[in-house]
Amino acid sequence: MPAMDARDDDPMRSHVDTFVPVLEEIASGKRDLPAVRHPLGFLCLPLVRQGADGVCVHLFGGGPPTAEVPPLHAHSWELRSHVLYGEVGNVRVRVRDDTSTPTHRVFEVRSRSDGVDEIRPTARLVRGEPGPVHHSPAGETYALDAGEFHTTVVTPGRAAATLVLGRSLPGGRDLSLGPLDGPPRRTTRRLYGTEATMRAVRTALGRIHAERRA
Repeated sequence: MPAMDARDDDPMRSHVDTFVPVLEEIASGKRDLPAVRHPLGFLCLPLVRQGADGVCVHLFGGGPPTAEVPPLHAHSWELRSHVLYGEVGNVRVRVRDDTSTPTHRVFEVRSRSDGVDEIRPTARLVRGEPGPVHHSPAGETYALDAGEFHTTVVTPGRAAATLVLGRSLPGGRDLSLGPLDGPPRRTTRRLYGTEATMRAVRTALGRIHAERRA
């Protein structure tokens, strides 16, 4: 998937027009869709899952990441992420195999249907070199290829949200970078209750509408 800039935003804005009414249904209670508290600290609203394609809204600013979850990760799916409000930073990480002076071990993340993620060390040792932070303000879209290591940065205490379109690729694996001697571990993606989800979505919608009026 090629990198995108502001000229590529119009198709994503049409997706915003499509999915804001879905958020309105969740906020009003017409649609019961509990948010998922991701171990990396954001709320995920999984709006669509059709075969290899998925659409989610990510709400940032609701809590810190789980301490034991490495923030440097790579998805098994390619994505386009449109910033609905706030500002989201994205750091791409250059990774190369290095058994002499490695900085990280690669871990495989296997997500179970019950919300548990199994994070297992692999034999692969690498050197990871983070690049500069690319800040995307509201209205901007960025893209990531499947397998590209990155981390998302949102200023603590600041709210932000993204509309994410993803497409899983055959043979892809979810990966993270962790300590060289890191053990296997588990994390859990916990469901928000209905009322808590409705409150979070109402707050997000207020910010989305304010941004669109600006």
